[in-house]
Amino acid sequence: MKLRKVLALAAAAVMAVAALASCGVKEDSSNDSKAGGSSEKHYKIGIVQIMEHTSLNTIRDAVIDRLAELGYVDGKNCTIDAQQANNESTTVQQILDQFKADGDDIIIAITTPCAQLAAPYSEEIPVVFSAVTDPIGAGLCDSLESTGANITGTSDKLAITKILDFALEMKPEIKTLGYLYNTGEDNSVSTLKEVKAYCEEKGITVIEGAASNTSEVQEAAQNLAAKCDAVFSPNDNTIAGAMGTVTEVMNKAKVPMFVGADSMVMDGGLGTVGIEYSDLGKETANMAAQILSGEKKASEIPIKVFNEDLSTYINKTTADTIGITIPDDIANGEKTVYFD
Repeated sequence: MKLRKVLALAAAAVMAVAALASCGVKEDSSNDSKAGGSSEKHYKIGIVQIMEHTSLNTIRDAVIDRLAELGYVDGKNCTIDAQQANNESTTVQQILDQFKADGDDIIIAITTPCAQLAAPYSEEIPVVFSAVTDPIGAGLCDSLESTGANITGTSDKLAITKILDFALEMKPEIKTLGYLYNTGEDNSVSTLKEVKAYCEEKGITVIEGAASNTSEVQEAAQNLAAKCDAVFSPNDNTIAGAMGTVTEVMNKAKVPMFVGADSMVMDGGLGTVGIEYSDLGKETANMAAQILSGEKKASEIPIKVFNEDLSTYINKTTADTIGITIPDDIANGEKTVYFD
């Protein structure tokens, strides 16, 4: 009888320990989910950008850093495969094919060309895009509120009126404005329409300067510098990738170069009014994390357009080089940021 009692007590103890262990596992799983998913899951995240330049690198780095803050740490519970395509669409396609073959859980496509090429893959893999100026015009969705597909993302739509108002305040005598861009980039083409509408109201003549690749940028920039009072380039990847060349041409001609991104100011453009591109990357990562955790589907996340809380960015070295005096109200503005 004593032996039976001992065995019974031992069995009860084992069951109690097992029950406590079971509860402990459930609690840990819940915590893991909040930190980026169950520890048993190893996520594969593919990031593709059209090329290397400051704007896109800023977004990419912000995405990776923010994902780590949310618990998706490269080399621990996920593998992040970040690639760039040297401004070649065929290379983007190859990268996307590899993401699919690798069984990636999500694709993050930075820039309009990458997003457009990634869109068909959303039938099988969630896609989150970043730095798409006009998602509807690019054919990525019919509505910003609900894409109706396995795709969502962030938009860096330019505040054209504010940028060109700023340009006129910096140089009131502008009568001819050069528009430097790649005609193959949909975002630049759609922005041109807005620039022309603004300039028509102001009596400003717009002269286009097209470059289909970075090797053509210098000649296009020189042509515009010889004809225009100022030049503007939107968040065009081809131009952004050649800002060193553009800055040299414009500074030599003493022509102010207004741009679409803070990073293009950092790289030598005179100035812009817009967002901080790291914020774009952070929000893109927030969306990706919601999808990976199962909190939401891509189709349930509205596209976020960054067009509020804008800052004025000025390259002080460029201003000094071309002899531009910064008006006091801009120079002393609370939201004015200087690059040297």
